Amino acid sequence: MINWENADSLESWKKLMSLKGQVSLKNVMSAERVASCSVKEAGGLTYNYAAKQVNAQILGIMQELADEAQLTEKFAALYNGEIINTGENRKVLHHLLRGQLGSDVEYDGKNARKFYESQQKAIADFAAKVHDGSVANAAGEKFTTVVQIGIGGSDLGPRAMYIALENWAKKNGKLKMCAKFISNVDPDDGAAVCASVDLAHTLFILVSKSGTTQETLANELLVKDFLKKAGLNPAKHMIAVTSETSPLANNPEYLASFYIDDYIGGRFSSTSAVGGAVLSLAFGGDVFAAFLEGAHAEDKLACEKDITKNGALLDALIGVYERNAQGYPSTAILPYSQALSRFPAHLQQADMESNGKSVNRFGKPVDYVTGPVIFGEPGTNGQHSFYQLLHQGTDIVPLQFIGFNDSQLAEDVVVDGSTSQKKLCANLAAQIVAFACGKTDDNPNKCFAGERPSSVIYGATLTPESLGALLAHFENKIMFQGFIWNLNSFDQEGVQLGKKLTKKVLAGDMDDTLAAYAKILGL
Repeated sequence: MINWENADSLESWKKLMSLKGQVSLKNVMSAERVASCSVKEAGGLTYNYAAKQVNAQILGIMQELADEAQLTEKFAALYNGEIINTGENRKVLHHLLRGQLGSDVEYDGKNARKFYESQQKAIADFAAKVHDGSVANAAGEKFTTVVQIGIGGSDLGPRAMYIALENWAKKNGKLKMCAKFISNVDPDDGAAVCASVDLAHTLFILVSKSGTTQETLANELLVKDFLKKAGLNPAKHMIAVTSETSPLANNPEYLASFYIDDYIGGRFSSTSAVGGAVLSLAFGGDVFAAFLEGAHAEDKLACEKDITKNGALLDALIGVYERNAQGYPSTAILPYSQALSRFPAHLQQADMESNGKSVNRFGKPVDYVTGPVIFGEPGTNGQHSFYQLLHQGTDIVPLQFIGFNDSQLAEDVVVDGSTSQKKLCANLAAQIVAFACGKTDDNPNKCFAGERPSSVIYGATLTPESLGALLAHFENKIMFQGFIWNLNSFDQEGVQLGKKLTKKVLAGDMDDTLAAYAKILGL
């Protein structure tokens, strides 16, 4: 029997909240601690929490909280197909996209796993035909570029994953097509992309689960206008990723349609057809399959009850301790990898849209803070931007570093006795210690208080498998934190009000205040 209770009703929560400020990083940091505070993850990754403000006592109570809150049992209920999204009365099945964790999940007489596998195969087969020229433009010439049209989860995740693997694919001879993305309803976005590609050799992917997303449909019309003006038939240059019940399904205006269902949330859809179509076209179906394998391997580790063997669960518990006991309001995602330049933006949506809630899964207010503000940039760029506040500001911001021993490309140069990649890794190591231990100085302006907690996820190099594992780590961390806070992490009512008011503005159905803003914006 699973009990869905608010966190502050749990005895282990009360114990954890009483342990604020128990650990001084300056006093505990050592080589032995760095070596011992690690959890092996899938895809060759390791999660290291040595620079987090935890000790054996705190970890013990975190284990009690994980057990009392039934976190792995709730995960099992999710992947076995129970209704977890209470706001929309839906299952939550993105884990099933990449592999079977539990029992078969059926709906509407359909086996969900077999459906997802069929779509993965259909996409891989279509991509292979595009690559060999069986599917070509009207002149019989191969498509060389793919452009995804979508917004939110239909853009952020797939874009981040493509950028993450682009250089790896170049090095390994896997780059089949270049990919670009159109998301913003601002016409400058779509027009700039259309102007940057050879339209005659470009395939567009329209992504909208409902088939009614306002920004996406506006961009579709903009792209079709460009194609027509170039003397091209849009129906020969577009495919759709949508639900089987949307107006885009089996529509002759598209070369092909691929499907997702209502049980895949947009921000968790990178491993669905939403990410699968663009990644398979760009890199091949085998690369997308390897990405899914890495995610599934990490999902299996998330089933482990022992928090010292479950990196995503431990990361979630430490994050809750930092948010609720320590009172830290935000978290920075800092990948020391240019390939992950858009990964923080994806996690902004994944985390803040999921756990940015003030009522529990039953619609009752909670009496504790929930999801943190997420932001970030790749290192070392961030060091020359906002690290000043992170080091010496009045707020303490927990940090989540990501790093790799090797770059994705072979090209590198030696400057002042070391390669660029070694300089990157040296910066990462230095920042972890600088944030944790700080520095004293006779000049107060040069003093660093330290005690800035951080973790690091690291591996040999960024590959499809390790990227899949990294994505699943954060998806599962977000899920576990939502379970602890007793939230529904799988709806997003917070984005709906603005959409409704936008429709009122466009229809001219406005109150005086809304009309005043519309007027100054030229409407």
